[in-house]
Amino acid sequence: MTVKPDYRWHLRKVMASRGMYATTDLRPLLAERGFQLSQSQVYRLVAERPVRLNLRVLMALLDILGCTMEDLIEPVPGTGGRPAQAARPRPPRPRRAHVLPE
Repeated sequence: MTVKPDYRWHLRKVMASRGMYATTDLRPLLAERGFQLSQSQVYRLVAERPVRLNLRVLMALLDILGCTMEDLIEPVPGTGGRPAQAARPRPPRPRRAHVLPE
């Protein structure tokens, strides 16, 4: 069984703690650092958990927000390669009835 590491992405929370509540606040700050991202790209960066992220964009986010990688990315224990639904406990199975002789 292989363990798949996972993480939580806290960009929206870190932005809010710095008084930035709209994704449009982030786009010009990234442009100042040489990253011309579309509005939809910036929205996905903030609203969703990125699967792939350019390290230079990550460094720009850290610079803009004045935070560390630990503030943005929280490692969480990995799963054993099973979907999250499979980890739920199953309801108990019904017991077989025993018919007694008369």
